[in-house]
Amino acid sequence: MSAQLAESLVQSVDWLAIAPPTIAAAVALVVLVADLFLPEPRKAVLGWVSVAGLAAAALMLLPLLGGDRSTFCLTGGTHACSYTADRFTLVIQFLVLGGALLAALLSVTNLDDDRRRVPPGEFWFLLLSSAAGAALLPASRDLATLVVALEVASLPAFALVGIRHGDKRSSEAALKFFLSSVTATAVSLMGISFVYGATGTLYLTQVAQRLAHVDGQLHTLAQTGVVLTLVGFAFKTAAVPFHFWVPDTYVGAPLPVAAYLSVVGKAVGFSGLILVTVVAFPSYADVWGPALAVLAALTMTVGNVGALRQRATRAYSAVRLLAWSSVGQAGYLLVPIAAAGHAEDPQKAIGSTVAYALMYAAVNLGAFGVAALVGRTRSANRVSDYRGLYATNPLTALLLAFFLLCLAGLPPGVIGLFAKVTVFSAAVDAGLGWLAVVMAVNVVIALFYYLQWTALLFRAPEGEPARHRVPAPLTAAIALTGVLGVALSGAPQLVLRFAATGLF
Repeated sequence: MSAQLAESLVQSVDWLAIAPPTIAAAVALVVLVADLFLPEPRKAVLGWVSVAGLAAAALMLLPLLGGDRSTFCLTGGTHACSYTADRFTLVIQFLVLGGALLAALLSVTNLDDDRRRVPPGEFWFLLLSSAAGAALLPASRDLATLVVALEVASLPAFALVGIRHGDKRSSEAALKFFLSSVTATAVSLMGISFVYGATGTLYLTQVAQRLAHVDGQLHTLAQTGVVLTLVGFAFKTAAVPFHFWVPDTYVGAPLPVAAYLSVVGKAVGFSGLILVTVVAFPSYADVWGPALAVLAALTMTVGNVGALRQRATRAYSAVRLLAWSSVGQAGYLLVPIAAAGHAEDPQKAIGSTVAYALMYAAVNLGAFGVAALVGRTRSANRVSDYRGLYATNPLTALLLAFFLLCLAGLPPGVIGLFAKVTVFSAAVDAGLGWLAVVMAVNVVIALFYYLQWTALLFRAPEGEPARHRVPAPLTAAIALTGVLGVALSGAPQLVLRFAATGLF
């Protein structure tokens, strides 16, 4: 009898399902150990091993396209699993691993230029570890695994922000990022404990079933738990009022790390937010739906106004402008999630967020790639440093103009326009007309600073124009994002088809 019970508790592991995050984690350990034995002149190979590892992890998504796979499941009649590789998981993992791969290409060049202050072994270990946690999160289907994945993605990111030795600005940015994130995580953990106390389970599907029939005496406890749980994920998405860490962190971090946080960090926050709201807390949509709608309106407004105000500062930093822009973009990403709380078809609304995230990832990484190029000769990386870029690097200037027009939602950046229309439609279909109006106003506000930066690229340069040599890894990163953006602008409907999540 005991032998049969023990056998029933043994769970077989689906190694193919967990391959993408596992490969990233394994390569991280390989890089860390290899760093101990490689002589200093040969440590550049660690970067290419990391790039190859991320590419291999991304390629392992292909065998998973055949159907949903789950592992680490409860035994017995109850079907609840901790890890599920469904359509939603694969799309977010593609975004995360693709974004990490492009950030790694940017980092190869950055480390060559800044090797004295950035230890390569530690850098690549931290980047791969964070990417492994980010790839694990969308597959998590219980609250414990979700929080572990969130912290595995976040803790290495704190160290990456402050990894430059002797850089006070980098250390200050890392400290701000760390303290605010730890506080948000503590609040979120308290919320999860309340949810567990009210439902007696951590599995998302079981939480959804039991919250709908929670005892009246536990209703307040459950409602408080739902609200507190959302706080941690709202922080990761840089939603207002949890956005204050973003500008200083992006400016203080090495530029590839800022690019990584702007895309992969957001993917972590938004995928976690989708899982806890739509999958775990659908019965409390009347709580989180209106709350996220208000957060979306505040976030896009504060982000775009903050970006607009950067013009008044003496050091009109391109990276700080992109940081405030990313806050505004986070507001647009929140709109369909809020709409899912009011819509008859939450699946379609969530697909809009995922589609927008894919567009944003490609063009925002491209913009950071051009910023990395200009930063090689202009360390301050002010917006004024981009004046006359077309005269010295015509193709790079055209690509940056394309990326900025995509973010603004203007032709020829058709994919940006398509993504914004999709998000706008999700708000209208859910009856959130006021939020659609706020979004339309913010799109107009954003046009001003995006178009101003774009126009600057084609003005006559002041003084002797700087010549920018483009290293091969940086060329590859910019070219990949450019090709992806142009291809998707030619066939924008492919994004929605690819982003069909299949969460239900």
